[in-house]
Amino acid sequence: MLVIRRLVDRRRAYTGIFLPGEPPKIFPTTDHEHARILAIYKQDRPYEGIVNDFSDPLFESTPPPAPAPTAAPKKKTRRGPSATGA
Repeated sequence: MLVIRRLVDRRRAYTGIFLPGEPPKIFPTTDHEHARILAIYKQDRPYEGIVNDFSDPLFESTPPPAPAPTAAPKKKTRRGPSATGA
């Protein structure tokens, strides 16, 4: 699995590329360069058998939950002498 992370210290910002079994590649980049690296490596949609951000249920696009049902409005009743017909 390829992992790309933004690393920032007090003086510079870096992009780190991590692959299992390989030494990490960490190099200074600007925000624009880091975004371009992500655009190149990030997949545009989920693929069968590939684990990426799209595979995480947190990132899946799901429809918003339906609103909770509201109680039926209470029927207004008249009180007083006119309600009883007297």
